[in-house]
Amino acid sequence: MRGRRRIRTAVATATAALLCAGALSGCTAGEPAAKTPAAGATPRTASTAPKAAPEPAPKPTSLWDASPASVAAVGDSVTRAFDACAILADCPESSWATGTDTAVNSLALRLLGPEKVATRSWNLARTGARMAELPEQMAVAAAEHPELVTVMMGANDACRATPDLMTPVDDFRTHFETALARLRKGAPKAQVYVASVPSLMHLWSTGRVSPMGLEVWKLGVCGAMLADATDLSAAAERRRAEVQDRVVAYNRVLAEVCAKDERCRYDGGAVFGFRFDTGQLSPWDFFHPSRDGQARLAELAYRRITAE
Repeated sequence: MRGRRRIRTAVATATAALLCAGALSGCTAGEPAAKTPAAGATPRTASTAPKAAPEPAPKPTSLWDASPASVAAVGDSVTRAFDACAILADCPESSWATGTDTAVNSLALRLLGPEKVATRSWNLARTGARMAELPEQMAVAAAEHPELVTVMMGANDACRATPDLMTPVDDFRTHFETALARLRKGAPKAQVYVASVPSLMHLWSTGRVSPMGLEVWKLGVCGAMLADATDLSAAAERRRAEVQDRVVAYNRVLAEVCAKDERCRYDGGAVFGFRFDTGQLSPWDFFHPSRDGQARLAELAYRRITAE
């Protein structure tokens, strides 16, 4: 019996050795052979093995600084706070952009603090300015090397005596493009906040309920929109609609040109869409923002500039 067992053991060992010699993967005599995949199953190879999940791509670094350390303001009478605290006079201390009036809490006060407003902010706007003047203002701003430039310009381009005197849209675009180019030449890394042109139609509908406002407007305030403010004839409505359409076209230009500059932020139409009430309009001309209106402009700008 012992002899037979030795024979069977020798035969089994020899058979295992022959099977290992014909296998694709190595094995040693006495070890079980690798299992062959069942019929119809796909053998697991490098291409079918589970792959590690790809690492998420890093977020692009934003060039926008939500806390700039200096501010230059360019624009027109709104940025000069005309008629905000005195009749027929600029009131820059109440400016939404660079003013020191704590009741307004200007953009510069919010960003820089009261101790730095005098030395780190510049109000370069001019009452009555139109877009054609912006390139010159931007060149002056660039010389100060500000970290942020605020732009509020365009209302005077629409507020002419009659609609036919309004600045053509193509000219408006050329002047704005030139202005940004001037800034980039002297201050290539300056950030730019661009406020939309206010809705002149809304200002008309709000101010016309004031008897005093109607009398003041007769002196020639924004004639294209405000002349004959109580006239509701079809011709008067067409005139006002033409002016409003031009304002909308100006805002489209501001958005499109700003979008081409990676360091420029348009307000998204926030100022155009803001509904000034009578308390937010000047008590002397019922057109320019009052101190409260200036405060609302400062808040809109601060939200947009500090958004991540």
